[in-house]
Amino acid sequence: MKPILTVENLSVSFTRYGRGLSRVELNPIRRLSLAVEPGQVAAVVGASGSGKSLLAHAIFYLLPRNARVSGTLLYDGVPLTRPLAESLRGRELALIPQGVTYLDPMMKVGPQLCRGQRDQASRLRCRQALGRYGLGPEVEELYPFQLSGGMARRVLIASAVAGEPRLVVADEPTPGLDLRAAGRVLGHFRELAGQGAGVLFITHDLNLALTVADKIVVLQNGQTVDEVPACALQKGEGLTHPYTRALWRAMPQNAFDPGEEVGGP
Repeated sequence: MKPILTVENLSVSFTRYGRGLSRVELNPIRRLSLAVEPGQVAAVVGASGSGKSLLAHAIFYLLPRNARVSGTLLYDGVPLTRPLAESLRGRELALIPQGVTYLDPMMKVGPQLCRGQRDQASRLRCRQALGRYGLGPEVEELYPFQLSGGMARRVLIASAVAGEPRLVVADEPTPGLDLRAAGRVLGHFRELAGQGAGVLFITHDLNLALTVADKIVVLQNGQTVDEVPACALQKGEGLTHPYTRALWRAMPQNAFDPGEEVGGP
């Protein structure tokens, strides 16, 4: 089956300038590769600073101007260029960002979800999207500053998936949500995959990833170090890298044992 998203040898670097003429080259992502197939939830797992959010921003061409990017991005086998990504954002491509500051502080929730469309069908679709995440129609009349952190996050998720996209990139979508709300979000990811969409679920929580993912892609220091079917990782099978084995041992149900030394890739 042809992947919806293919990332091959993606590298992202920045130049940081210090005093005088000094400068430092930063390489937060180096030769990262993964793929997301139709009907699949692929979870990207790694510690803070491993490049997970930069990966999401690279896919959507939302990196800062001073970023240098190399490698290959394909959408349905076609090069995912900036113009193509910009034309598909909010329709076929949906980003659920990590920060709730992506909401427009000057616009009520309803118009943000409906993207300015005022017809009855659009308003109904947006209201249903809010309801899916436990938010009533009264939320449409609120500004972002009137929302709690958990409500704002649910609004972001509802906005991203209201149009039934073909690819969802969810960057740490569950912090600030209670267990019931988080379960509702992850359940909807599985529904989207069941309808043929691809979901790239970015998280630092391996246990959470295993509740919803078909496969786990493990990042360390900006590189892909392992890719394992979720059912195999549950059993600790097929773990080819020391870092992945350390993550598996650190899960509460596996009685953490420091075991072997975990170094760089």
